[in-house]
Parts: sequence; C-alpha cells; structure tokens
Amino acid sequence: MAPDREKIPYRLVRGDRKTIAIQIQPNGDLIVRAPRRMSASAIDQFVSSKRGWIEKHLPKPGEVLARFTEEEIQTLGQQALSVIPKRVEHFAPLVGVSYGNITIRSQRTRWGSCSSRGNLNFNCLLMLVPEKARDYVVVHELCHRKEMNHSSRFWAEVEKILPDYRESRRWLKENGQALIGRLG
Repeated sequence: MAPDREKIPYRLVRGDRKTIAIQIQPNGDLIVRAPRRMSASAIDQFVSSKRGWIEKHLPKPGEVLARFTEEEIQTLGQQALSVIPKRVEHFAPLVGVSYGNITIRSQRTRWGSCSSRGNLNFNCLLMLVPEKARDYVVVHELCHRKEMNHSSRFWAEVEKILPDYRESRRWLKENGQALIGRLG
C-alpha cells in the first residue's frame, strides 16, 4: 500500500458562504475559504483533490509574484472605466435589464458584484483577462438583476446570452487567483 501523500498546509477562513474556495497568496501561503458548517474532513478532502492545481499555481521556492503598483492599478482602473461600461451597455438590452451606477475597484475577493439596487461593481483586473472572460463577468452581474442568486434559473439566463460561458468561468477559476493575489 502506498503511503499517504503529505498534507497540504493551509490557513482556514470560515464564513457565511455556500462554496469552498482556494486562494494562493503572492508569498505562497494557501488560504481556504469554507462555509462555517463544512466538516474539517470535507475541507481536507477538497484541498487534497485540488493538489495538482495548487502545485501548478504555487510560486516556486524563492519566487514571489510581483505585486501590482498603485500606478499599475490606477492605469487598469482607467482602462476599465473606458471599456466595461460599454460592454454593460451592449449586454444589458440582450439580458433585458436596466442597471444603476458602474464602479471600478481593485477587489481582492471577486471579479464583480451587483447590488439589490442594480449598481454594478467590477474589478479593474478584468482588463488583464481574455475579452470573453471579461464579457462573462459583465453578463453574470447583469443576470443578477433578474436572479439575485446562483440558482439554475440564474445560470439559464447566463447561458441564453453566452452559451459557452463555462469556458470563461473555468479560465477565471484556473488563472484568476494568480492575478488577484498580486493585489497584495
């Protein structure tokens, strides 16, 4: 019988969330965000199942991912202000919704959000992802104007506009944390 692989060390952050997520910090620390009631064994099993992804994305020994400078973040913010509102304006009629204010931020935990009043927030780092992935985030947030949840009805709305949205969602899951981690 083969010996068990070494357990992957991580810092656990429990919160009011429904899903579990892994975040790799620029210094290589691993943070696991999990629902309050998820068992420790289920969390360990999840982390173990993601070993390949974690090892692929961890910085190599001695390597630290360069953090974005304030100037870089400001530049990305300006670019996002000139691009994202146009994409929102393009997709809103296709989704069949209106929206409020659009804000660009450098968020450490999400790509976008939609308030109950219809205000949209987007991460300036969307300027560094493929255009299809950026459009997916825009459509995702606009669809929250119809469904303020992630129910099957919500995903059906996203799929009506972007039938291949799963590719972009996968890209963000696999590559996005490396970008967000550089915010420091």
